[in-house]
Amino acid sequence: MGQKRADDSRSDGDYRHPDPVTDEALDWFLRLREDHDPETATAFERWRQADPARAEAFGKLSRMHAMPSLHKATLRDAKLIGLGERAPVASVPAQQGSGRWISGIAAVAAMLLIAVGWQQAPALLLQWRSDYRTTAGERDTVSLPDGSTVTLNTATALAIDFVDGRRRISLLAGEAFFEVRHDPSHPFVVAGRFSEVEVKGTAFAVSTDSEGDVVVLERGSVEVSGEGDRTKHAMLKPGEMIVATASGLSPVRNADLDRTLAWREGRIVFYDRPFRQALGDLERYYDGSVVVMTDRVSGRTVSGNYRIDDAEAAIHTLARSAGASVTRLPGGILILR
Repeated sequence: MGQKRADDSRSDGDYRHPDPVTDEALDWFLRLREDHDPETATAFERWRQADPARAEAFGKLSRMHAMPSLHKATLRDAKLIGLGERAPVASVPAQQGSGRWISGIAAVAAMLLIAVGWQQAPALLLQWRSDYRTTAGERDTVSLPDGSTVTLNTATALAIDFVDGRRRISLLAGEAFFEVRHDPSHPFVVAGRFSEVEVKGTAFAVSTDSEGDVVVLERGSVEVSGEGDRTKHAMLKPGEMIVATASGLSPVRNADLDRTLAWREGRIVFYDRPFRQALGDLERYYDGSVVVMTDRVSGRTVSGNYRIDDAEAAIHTLARSAGASVTRLPGGILILR
């Protein structure tokens, strides 16, 4: 789930969605459920009709707010912040929009659920495209048709093509470790967003995100080529790594295998890592969302060795080490101040 920056919050401390149109829609969504004045309704209609994007954004919020799962999440998690059964909850409106949004901390949490959940729509596409997939905090090892194995890290998705002698895997998201069965006549290829890795029998890891692919070799040898240009390639030896981006391949350099592959043992290790980057790494293992509403952590670096089977506890520890406090809201939303 995506990390929010301190400048994504209003000066008065309220949440600010990074998309301006969605932010305005959120504001109107709450106002209309607390203010039934005809002038407010008229002003809203002027705002909505001025831009089709506004009408679309408000419509999406209304449909998401009507989801029963949102109501259940609010009820389920309210007790975790001490509100118990008396907590104010978000009432689900009737089909004609007649329900009233009850103010209070549960309402704020529910709106954050909507704002964050909306940004996760691309995850649905991964479900349709992938053959194997893990959710946040989950790891899994899969046996492939050729006898090779792949271990999927958290929030990882891949698609396989083992038809007519091919051995090809597309890493759609996340990180995976491959132990490839030796077969010289059928190369094993892993395609990330910016690279292809070709092997005949070896053990290596590939991670991918919107910025680049990282290939780390534990044993054997691999050939890494850049996106769309097989003439640009590099050979890795055990203990080496390379990064592929839209601009090409980085120089080959030594890898710290104990750190980069620690996730296979359920750990994540930081050495003088910027706080926000470390937090982003931990968020991959957390089945919730984190909102940063302080600039006190800006510029701070952290080090540590954390268990990833309890990502929420690790985030709390990391935040305390940087001088930030953590408040948990319904729906698994962590607010860092």
